[in-house]
Amino acid sequence: MAAVVKGVSRQVIVVKSPDPRLFEQAIFIVKEDAFGQGVSAEQVLQEARRVADGYLRRNVRLGRPRPRVPAPAWVAAGALLATIGWSVGLLL
Repeated sequence: MAAVVKGVSRQVIVVKSPDPRLFEQAIFIVKEDAFGQGVSAEQVLQEARRVADGYLRRNVRLGRPRPRVPAPAWVAAGALLATIGWSVGLLL
């Protein structure tokens, strides 16, 4: 898929990924009037880093993956609990 960029030139910020296993970098295209609003280049860079880090925290599970219990195990556990419930009910 080709990317189309309007205008003659754009300012971009490239942020290195905090987790290089997943992404190499994030690219942000800065609005033309961003620096005209009293925002410094350092503030824009900090915001780009914050957004990239926030995205990873919300959307990527880092660390040790939790073991998944297969569906047949849940069915067997439910059947066992139902059997125990019926047995206790019959004894009372």
